[in-house]
Amino acid sequence: MLNKNEVLYHERYFGDLPGIEVGHRFYSRAEMVAVGLHKLLLKRIDYIGKPYVKSEYNGYTFPLAAAIVMSGQYEDDFGNREEIVYTGEGEKDIPGKKRQFSDQVMRCGNLALKNNKKQSVPVRVIRGHKCDDSYSKKVYSKKVYIYDGLYKVTGYWDEKGVSGFKVFKYRLKRLRGQDNLTSQNQVHFVRGKVSRVQQELPGLVCKDLSNGQEDKCIPVFNFYNPSLAPTGFKYINSIKVAKNVSIPPDAPGCNCRGKCTNPRSCSCAQLNGGDFPYVSRDGGRLFEAKDVVFECGPNCGCGPECVNRTSQQGLKYQLEVYRTKEKGWAVRSLDFIPSGAPVCEYVGILRKNDELEDISENDYIFEIDCWHTMKGIGGRERRLGDVSLPMSNLVDEVDERTLESEPEPEFCIDASSFGNVARFINHSCDPNLFVQCILSSHHDVRLARIVLFAADDIPRMQELTYDYNYAIDSVIGPDGKTKQLPCFCGTSECRKRLY
Repeated sequence: MLNKNEVLYHERYFGDLPGIEVGHRFYSRAEMVAVGLHKLLLKRIDYIGKPYVKSEYNGYTFPLAAAIVMSGQYEDDFGNREEIVYTGEGEKDIPGKKRQFSDQVMRCGNLALKNNKKQSVPVRVIRGHKCDDSYSKKVYSKKVYIYDGLYKVTGYWDEKGVSGFKVFKYRLKRLRGQDNLTSQNQVHFVRGKVSRVQQELPGLVCKDLSNGQEDKCIPVFNFYNPSLAPTGFKYINSIKVAKNVSIPPDAPGCNCRGKCTNPRSCSCAQLNGGDFPYVSRDGGRLFEAKDVVFECGPNCGCGPECVNRTSQQGLKYQLEVYRTKEKGWAVRSLDFIPSGAPVCEYVGILRKNDELEDISENDYIFEIDCWHTMKGIGGRERRLGDVSLPMSNLVDEVDERTLESEPEPEFCIDASSFGNVARFINHSCDPNLFVQCILSSHHDVRLARIVLFAADDIPRMQELTYDYNYAIDSVIGPDGKTKQLPCFCGTSECRKRLY
C-alpha cells in the first residue's frame, strides 16, 4: 500500500486526523492502517518509538502512543462512554483466549502510554464491537471499529490481573468539546431485522431508506443526533411523470439476441458512434463521458443482462446516507466503486420547468440540459463524441432549430417530495462523480435519464459528490434579489460559492 501511494496519512501524527470524525467506522484493522488512524496492524497500541521529527514535539520523551484499540481482547479491560481503564499489552496467550501467561513489561506500547501521561499527549481511541449480523462480515471481519475521539491518560499503575499475573492499567478520560460519542448508540442495519449488536449498543434503530425498493439496502447513519433521519419526501426508485408531460413512444430497437456483442450489426451501437459505450468489466463501465449514451430499450431483442443496459440494472454498490456538520445529509459508498461505473440515477417527478413554483426555494431540482450541453448552449461545456439524434422520436416533432432557440431547459426532475438516494448527494467543485445523459426507452434528449457515474476509482467510505454546475449569481430569490450560497466542499478547487 505504501509503494502504491494508497495510505492516506503516511507520516505519524498525534491527535485528530483531518477528515476522520468521531463516529467514523472501519470494517477491518487494515482500513485503519490504510488511512493512518492506527498504523500497527497487529498491535493494540500504535506508538512512535523514535524521536518525533515534527518541531512541536522536539524535546519530548519517546516512545509516545498515537492511538489505541479497545475491543475486548484483554480480560482486564473496562470502559464506559467517557472514561476507560485500559490494560497494557503483551504476555497474552494465543489470540481469542485473552489470558495472561506472565507479567507484563514496561516497554514499547506500555511505556508509550506512561509517557503520554507524563507529557499530557492525547491518544486516539478506537472501539471494536462484534457485529456478526452486519455487512462487515461480507468484507473483512465480523467486527466494526468506531473512532471515539481523543482521550487523555490521567493515571497508570500495575496490579495483579484476573489470570494472576502483573498487568499495567491506564486510566483515560475523554477530552471535552468533541462530537458526541456513537459507540454506545449505534446499530448496523440488516434487511428485515435489527442485528444482535443492538443489544450491545442500544439507542438507534436504522432502517433501509428505500423501504426495500432497492436490491441493496440504504442505511441511514446520524451520529450527531441518532433519533433524526431524512424526512419530508417519499422514496421512489423510478421516474414519476407529471400529468401534463407526454412521454414519446418506445424507440425502435436492435435485433440482437441475449446480449449485444457485435457493434456492426447492433443498431444501438451505431447510434453511439459505431461502438458500445460500455466495457463489460466489473458488470459494465462507461468507457468515457459522452454527450448522450444510447442504451438498449424495450423494443430491443437483447435481455436485461446486456452490457448496453448497464445503467438500468439498479444499485450495484452499498450506499449509505449520513449526516455531516456543514452540508447536511450526504452519501458515501461502503463498497469500492471503479471508475466509469454507474452509481445511481437521479429520480423524482418529471416536470416542465415553467410550471414550477418557487424554484429558487427548491434545492432538489435537476434541469435536464443534455441538449444544451451537446450544443454548448448557455456557456455549457461541450463533451467529445458528438452524436446526431434521431429526430423522428421527439415529442411533438420538435426540430433542432426550435431546441437551439430555447435559452433554458424545458424539463426538469423534481426530487423535493418524491426521490431516491441521489437527492442526498452533495455538490463539490472537484467531484468524484459525473452526470451522464442516457436515452433508453425513447430518443427525446429533452427527457433523457440522468445517471451519475464514477469519475475516478472511489475508495470505500469516501463521500460521493458531483458538480451542480450553477453559474455564480444565477439564482434569483422570490424578492428578485440574487441569492448566494457558500460552498463547503473543502477541495483545493473550491469556488467558495455554490451559486
